[in-house]
Amino acid sequence: MPSRLRRLGLSGLLLGAAALLAPGASAADLKGGKLRVAIIGDMTNFDPMQFSTVNFPLIKNLYDSLIEYTPDGKAVPSLASDWKIAPDATSVTVTLRKDVKFQSGAPLTADAVAATLKKGADPQKGKNVYATMSFVKDWTVVDPQTIRLNFNGPAPERQVTDLLQFLSVIDPAGIDTVEAKPAGAGPFTLGERVVGQRIVLKKNPAYWRDKEPVVDEVTLTVFTEDAAASAALESGAVDMVYGSTARSAVRLRDAGYQLIQGPGPLVQVFRINSTRGPFKNAKFRQAFNYLMDRQAILRAGYAGLGEVVALPWAPASPAFDKSYNQAYAFNIDKAKALLAESGLPAAEMSNWKLLVNGSDEPSVLISQIVQGSLAKAGINTQLDVQQGAEFIDALLKGRFDAVFGGVGNVQKFPTRVATNSIYRTSNNPILGTPHPHPEYVAAIDKVGTTTGSGDQLKAAYDALNKSMVEAAFAIPTNTYDTGLTLAAKNVSGFTLDIDNMLVLRTVGFKP
Repeated sequence: MPSRLRRLGLSGLLLGAAALLAPGASAADLKGGKLRVAIIGDMTNFDPMQFSTVNFPLIKNLYDSLIEYTPDGKAVPSLASDWKIAPDATSVTVTLRKDVKFQSGAPLTADAVAATLKKGADPQKGKNVYATMSFVKDWTVVDPQTIRLNFNGPAPERQVTDLLQFLSVIDPAGIDTVEAKPAGAGPFTLGERVVGQRIVLKKNPAYWRDKEPVVDEVTLTVFTEDAAASAALESGAVDMVYGSTARSAVRLRDAGYQLIQGPGPLVQVFRINSTRGPFKNAKFRQAFNYLMDRQAILRAGYAGLGEVVALPWAPASPAFDKSYNQAYAFNIDKAKALLAESGLPAAEMSNWKLLVNGSDEPSVLISQIVQGSLAKAGINTQLDVQQGAEFIDALLKGRFDAVFGGVGNVQKFPTRVATNSIYRTSNNPILGTPHPHPEYVAAIDKVGTTTGSGDQLKAAYDALNKSMVEAAFAIPTNTYDTGLTLAAKNVSGFTLDIDNMLVLRTVGFKP
């Protein structure tokens, strides 16, 4: 959609839910009933600002955001019926739908959006949304259905729409307890949660989208292993699997099951805690740019489904630069040269552990590959395998030397990468405050304030990419699909989400 049209508002340009649907039956053609979905791993909490992959089965089912993106990245209305970016790009005025109620029965108002913005702007409560809020100065409630967000300066259009899409509105009455109890306006309500076993969602009878959700009830059954979830699908015990591994997805696709791939891949990143041990040394960290056998990682961990990358961007990102893949290809000799330049003794270079998510088979496999590559360079490290909540806690709180972890938002405006914990520019839970890599922080800020021509933006992207490989606190290896969905033949109506989150409001059974 042209920039000029969006600046003038979107009245009369509304796109229906069908624009987001994958090929197949529409919601109106499907039958309801009870949908059984296998998920891999239990959720963290009900806060939509906790943008962890384990929460992806819930966010879009319990909450709605202000706007949405179609699979090809076009912004379309959701809770916001209209939005207008000011001619000087220093604010956006958002108009809300009038027919939306939270699951508590309270109406959606501009005050509710303001309360959500306040939470997002809090460095402790805002979680993954906090970094995305960095360009917002304040906001003004214009009237009960209108709110204006004011920026610190001119903001790129895509940065503005990314925030509106990322912001799931929370009922003010439930903000303080949202981790334990959902407080959204989404298509489903919480029926039951049994920790580590299942989550039951019930159809929201007051949901604002016509004829949605299709099904009356969804049971999300927690599986600790992908193989068990796949077996449940094959036996007919579940109708869908969300979060399948690439290897299982390829096998079951070839066996005749539906494989649904969304438009929002993750990038696998070797995360480095540059405040610890030998990783304080820049040359030592930079050697890891060459110590990643990316092709082997992609084959072993993801059955070849994905792209090799040396930067944290999907190929569709405007900051993507394929030349880095060749410049930082696997090269033991270049790595050894940087290790020698580091001046670190051999014993110190091996004095750390690689944290491994033992609940995730690809992470185990790729960690073993890296362990072998490091040994070729004279670095002998141990694998610290942890499971489930223990691993997640260590990952999010920075209790590791190095670890593999996927990052999202890599198909959006480049500053969105800072919503991921390792890339946060402030209040970084791993690297601390102040940020130990100011060149990277300055480069992110420059991208976020550049609204000029394509050449100006490209220069900002180039500077950001250079700062990332030089700081080397995070070494990308490949893209991969999160939220790979497998389904029985009688299930249809899949909605493709730009972040590959699970969207169930349009899913039903074929007649």
